[in-house]
Amino acid sequence: MTIPRKDQPSDGKTNLVGLTRDALRDALVSIGTPEKQTKMRVNQIWQWLYHWGVRDFNAMTNLSKDYRAKLADAFTITLPEVVSRQISEDGTRKYLVRIAGGHEVETVYIPEEDRGTLCISSQVGCTLTCSFCHTGTQKLVRNLTPGEIVGQIMLARDDLEEWPEPGVGTGDAGPRLLSNIVLMGMGEPLYNFEAVRDAMKIAMDGEGIALSRRRITLSTSGVVPEIARTAQEIGCMLAVSFHATTDEVRDRLVPINKRWPIAELLDALRSYPKASNSERITFEYVMLKGVNDSDEDAHRLIKLIEGIPAKINLIPFNEWPGAPYERSSKTRIRAFADIIYKAGYASPIRTPRGEDIMAACGQLKSATERARKSRAQIAAEVGNS
Repeated sequence: MTIPRKDQPSDGKTNLVGLTRDALRDALVSIGTPEKQTKMRVNQIWQWLYHWGVRDFNAMTNLSKDYRAKLADAFTITLPEVVSRQISEDGTRKYLVRIAGGHEVETVYIPEEDRGTLCISSQVGCTLTCSFCHTGTQKLVRNLTPGEIVGQIMLARDDLEEWPEPGVGTGDAGPRLLSNIVLMGMGEPLYNFEAVRDAMKIAMDGEGIALSRRRITLSTSGVVPEIARTAQEIGCMLAVSFHATTDEVRDRLVPINKRWPIAELLDALRSYPKASNSERITFEYVMLKGVNDSDEDAHRLIKLIEGIPAKINLIPFNEWPGAPYERSSKTRIRAFADIIYKAGYASPIRTPRGEDIMAACGQLKSATERARKSRAQIAAEVGNS
């Protein structure tokens, strides 16, 4: 018996978005596609779905009319629903996206001079409860399916009007508006490994969305057992939410550290660049006033990552209502960056983006969850009055 995916429509039709090539092949065989035709049919449908962004089987003009009707009877092409879109003063776009079951996640598009980066979510909520992260205050609801993950890329391309016209090649439409993907939205990607892997394989497939694995960065808080699998089965760039230079402080900021402490995490990271053929690991380091931003922390960080090809992204803390921390001063951040730079590591200071629409790093949280908390707070205040 086939167990329906969480993102399957209620009409019983199978959603083709998010199926791997093998799964798509099996789906086509199940409706009577001759075995000798399946490879060709998979390639054709794959291109329509992921290269030209077509959602209507009738528009797949290199398939016979009868076969298109058969596809439409058995399958659907369905993306998550965009509930709202906000555009920041700096051009950042934040999408509130509704998935099956009425749950919501947030997706953010960040335009820059040399690239356009889409920050996508892999879970509804998060299980990690990192104390500086707004998303971490929202309990984990469920993992996203491959279709819901890759669907975020597709809906952003819809909004950017970036699908080539049918018959037009990928490189013929000029520089891409959506050129990079970062798995830095809601959730811990390595706690939803298989779905993330399948979605990223779709994104990297040369006959479809065709993003290089070097243009995809997966950010983990340090799920050590899955790091080697990421190198072997995805091979994308890796970023680590590091944020502290002692286990005592990291236990507080990133509680997963209690399970896989710094030394164990670094051991796993040392082999990643070679195993994945990626250039270096990005260490993400949020700058928290009086917590992890001293000169001593900078020197300890240098010592810890010795021997790992790395760059250190310094992230000024993006404050949110009720946050327990403050952002380090610009002077302190620059002094920290200078120590790292002089030790031979790139140490860019990330410019906060989309703060006016709560789209900055660590601020993502679904609007319904915010509203739910607001209502609960109001009720508590009424009860205490």
